[in-house]
Amino acid sequence: MSLDAPGTEPLLSLDGEVATVTLNRPRHRNRLEAADLQALVRHVRAVDADPAVRVLVVTARVQGPAPVFSAGFDLAGFERHPGGPGGAVDAFAQAVEALAAARPLTLAALAGSVYGGAVDLALACDFRLGVEGMEARVPAAAIGLHYYTAGLRRAVATLGLPAARRLFLAAEPLDAAALQACGFLDACVAPVALEEEVRRRCAALAALAPRAVQGMKRTLRELAEGAGEPAAWRQRELATHASADFAEGIAAVRARRAPVFRGA
Repeated sequence: MSLDAPGTEPLLSLDGEVATVTLNRPRHRNRLEAADLQALVRHVRAVDADPAVRVLVVTARVQGPAPVFSAGFDLAGFERHPGGPGGAVDAFAQAVEALAAARPLTLAALAGSVYGGAVDLALACDFRLGVEGMEARVPAAAIGLHYYTAGLRRAVATLGLPAARRLFLAAEPLDAAALQACGFLDACVAPVALEEEVRRRCAALAALAPRAVQGMKRTLRELAEGAGEPAAWRQRELATHASADFAEGIAAVRARRAPVFRGA
């Protein structure tokens, strides 16, 4: 598809155990409109319903010498939303929460800079890969907007309070090196190497035992948010003890071979 073609809602594609959601408004720096948020929720639900999918990648088509993964929420949407600015913020937050709660492991492939609400979209993923030359900036304070609380909580849990202050209180742009240092990026590669690095990491993640990683993903999120119940955490733990995947893992170690996990 040509980068000059009109943009569309995010696209969903499947390739074996990996699903990919692609933001598809490169001419408008992949701003997120109301229809895009609705499509994102639909795609996450579709992926959640397919047990064969073990990894969900969120990426974007980008263009220009200063590519942008996403410029965040379409500012005009604050005026157009029937619920007003509050309704628009709630719709955005709900879409990001759907991604944060996705069943598979999630990987944000950030092919360019990240701004505004898209910073939280990236933080909602389990892992983030970036490219040299990118930056992240949240201009909420510069336009008089209090960022929604769920996004602030996620930033503090992931990045720590000092980095969150730089992003949200100072509206400071953080370059790729700073983003990697504070834990926003798990790795940073040259733009031409991003696609191959995504493939490599997806293969490694998809090879892990799905019941174990998906259970630990939920528990880690609940621990970070101060939510959930110890009984539920223990139940997820115990469920793996008698699982076929655990037996396969032990057998593979003894046989010095790669395990083949079925999610059972």
